[in-house]
Amino acid sequence: MADEETLAGGNVSEVVRVGATVRKPWTDATAHVHAFMDAVRGAGVDVPEVLGRDDRGRQILEFVPGRLALDCDPLTPAGLARVGRLVRAVHDAAATFRPRPEARWDVAIPAPGDDLICHNDLAPWNLLIGERWTFIDWDGAGPSTRLWDLAYTAQAFTLSDTTQAPAEAARRLGALIDGYAADEALRRHLPVVMARRTAAMYDLLETSHRSGLQPWGSMFSSGHGDHWREVNRYVSRHREVWAAALSPTSPGSSRRPSLR
Repeated sequence: MADEETLAGGNVSEVVRVGATVRKPWTDATAHVHAFMDAVRGAGVDVPEVLGRDDRGRQILEFVPGRLALDCDPLTPAGLARVGRLVRAVHDAAATFRPRPEARWDVAIPAPGDDLICHNDLAPWNLLIGERWTFIDWDGAGPSTRLWDLAYTAQAFTLSDTTQAPAEAARRLGALIDGYAADEALRRHLPVVMARRTAAMYDLLETSHRSGLQPWGSMFSSGHGDHWREVNRYVSRHREVWAAALSPTSPGSSRRPSLR
């Protein structure tokens, strides 16, 4: 076997590169996650190819070259619109997927619904940018809703910098949601749900810190707790700014087909 190179960024498990592949631990959910990835890829969305299991019992995935969006310059409005289109494509593909009744999932934060299987972490730290724009790290996939999943993505890509002027953050938010081609109902609910989603992330970290649940407990102590506390305050405080930017009557927005 080729030399193994540990890949940076994994908070939950060790991830290594072996040649043109990535190796990750196999869990009870992995086979079901792979089935989901195959379905999304089969629908025409660029997802890392599932390549099986190695002789050490680890999952084998295609290695996709590129830089994480988190490590790149801030995305332009055109780039954010591209992210929105990609997330919409993932959700539309997921809507056609039917998991097996016995499917197991490793979902860190339960969603307030189970309309479809979602990635649950479509964020800058999981988007590779290069010749391809590809979301990685699908291990936390599981039951959710378009609204809950998109609320997390929208906040992570446009509202994570709490020093950003709210008006500028709102313009960036609008670009992503326009790219998604969101309908009126989703636009109306997003400001409230983004605040709930950031609160849920902080609660996961804080309760894990108190109970000793890893890796979330250590992440809370290493600065993630402070970050998500401030993000939740920022997202909640400026809810009316987000609502105005996402209004179907705001410049650049338009009514779109229903999400359901």
